[in-house]
Amino acid sequence: MPEQKTTKTKAAQDFVPVKEVRGGTIVLKDNTLVGVLLASSLNFALKSQDEQGAILSQFQNFLNSLDFSIQFFVQSRKLDIRPYTALLEERLSAQTEDLMKIQVREYIEFVRSFTERANIMSKHFFVVVPYTPPILDIKDNVTKRFLGGGSLEAKEKSVGFEEHRTQLEQRMAVVEQGLVRTGVRTVPLDTEAAIELLYKEFNPGELEKPITLGT
Repeated sequence: MPEQKTTKTKAAQDFVPVKEVRGGTIVLKDNTLVGVLLASSLNFALKSQDEQGAILSQFQNFLNSLDFSIQFFVQSRKLDIRPYTALLEERLSAQTEDLMKIQVREYIEFVRSFTERANIMSKHFFVVVPYTPPILDIKDNVTKRFLGGGSLEAKEKSVGFEEHRTQLEQRMAVVEQGLVRTGVRTVPLDTEAAIELLYKEFNPGELEKPITLGT
């Protein structure tokens, strides 16, 4: 009888490069730490020529001052008005006057039809800042195996993570200060917002939720 070959299917999680999210920091499977900044928008077209030139000059100086790589990306999603219309439905049910009920119902239909025709999109601007920790010396790893146990190794990993996250936060502070000079404000994503961002990126077909920022 011919041999039956079995094919092993990988889980979707195997294709995701993210290991975990800790303290707002995304940890990749290669131990690279990633911080994400949510950036404000800037209406460049409404600026005067002098202002545009100054912004471009500041942005160029900012990029030239970096000794590490960063990534800019825009997340575009169709605007989800269901939370707003649900609020209007609650107001509608609470109305006691017939005239107000008619007006609120007509307004709800107007909002729904307008957003469907216009296809309104919401955009969020992000700056990704990575930090790759240095690789430990092989001799150090061998010494730790002989001298330390599992608890010691776990403790050292925790301490190492905090040290590396400090390095990442310093990079993020440099990016934040550089972008402020161009008129762009940034806010680092907390753990919940970072997880939500990753979920939206890996599940583009899912229904959107507004990104919430931690303090």
